[in-house]
Amino acid sequence: MSYWMVLLLAAPAWADPAVDKVLDCMRANVPPTLRIQEIELQSTDRTGGVRNLKGKLYAMRERGLLRAMVRIAEPADLAGAAYLVRETAEADHGDEMYMFLPAVNRVRRITGASADGSFLGTDFSYNDVKQIENAFVDADGRLDKPDQIEQRPVHVIAFKPKAGQASRYSQLRAWVDQKTCVALRVDFYEGDAPRKQLSAPAAALQQSGNYWYVSQAQMQDVKDHTSTKLRVTGVSSGAELATRLFDPHSFYIGN
Repeated sequence: MSYWMVLLLAAPAWADPAVDKVLDCMRANVPPTLRIQEIELQSTDRTGGVRNLKGKLYAMRERGLLRAMVRIAEPADLAGAAYLVRETAEADHGDEMYMFLPAVNRVRRITGASADGSFLGTDFSYNDVKQIENAFVDADGRLDKPDQIEQRPVHVIAFKPKAGQASRYSQLRAWVDQKTCVALRVDFYEGDAPRKQLSAPAAALQQSGNYWYVSQAQMQDVKDHTSTKLRVTGVSSGAELATRLFDPHSFYIGN
């Protein structure tokens, strides 16, 4: 949820060296020191009903691995809810994901099919959070014919789940801006057709120091006719907080 949350600096062995080069550039957009993004999420259901969430996304790379955490401030019934994702170095181990809900006052580990569930009623799943931060490490990629989005040259990469890996999606296709290495569009396929689409206008590309991100994006569920808009309203840093924010035992504790 920000173009929210990317992985090993030493990339895994991809089938295509050209893909490896693009992914290295994408993951380099998450800084090694803590970046804090103030975010707003606006979800619209199929009847037109709207629900707004506000919070912060904290992200950084630790020894090349993604650390990302979202903490919700509004609405009141979700204030204090927090979600943590920690990449692991072992390809067969899978990422660590944790959720804290104030109503039950405990941390829950997210595993298996639960990772594809809706994040707090939005069109983003827990797994989708990684794609928001350009983290496509769990799939095998192939570079397709280059394209353009709003007259900007983009790489087109098709990703499929690795052999033996359970996944809701049969394929992901990402359109990655060649200048900034930020994905402006990601299609999530079920079978031969897109189920969801994450998109951002080129005008939303923003730079914070040496790092690029998008200030707004939208996730659409093509089948259910729902959508969630994401806005990044501010960016700051705060490296002294990093250890506590990404610890499964303390990530949900307020500042």
